[in-house]
Amino acid sequence: MNDTCLRICLLLVFSFALPTCTWASGPWHAAGHNTAGWRFMTPDERVEHQRQMRSFKTLDECRAYQGEHHALMAERALRSGVVLKRKAGSGCEQLRQRGKFK
Repeated sequence: MNDTCLRICLLLVFSFALPTCTWASGPWHAAGHNTAGWRFMTPDERVEHQRQMRSFKTLDECRAYQGEHHALMAERALRSGVVLKRKAGSGCEQLRQRGKFK
């Protein structure tokens, strides 16, 4: 099994398993329900996005990245004929509520 296939399999397993297990209350994770443009990202981009979101030290850094990410995903969506709707919650705000930022 190559690396890409393994990553896809792991992402699928975790995306279905996390909501039903005690890990769901653990660290924030990027997924289709909470990430703008999820379906327009490659599996590697999804992993990198999650890494990025967890790496920020300040809320401002997070919001700056999130703004860039949303703009890029909106552009990709438009190229596919889709108008990307904003998610109700903000990953940065979720991280702030969990005490990630001071």
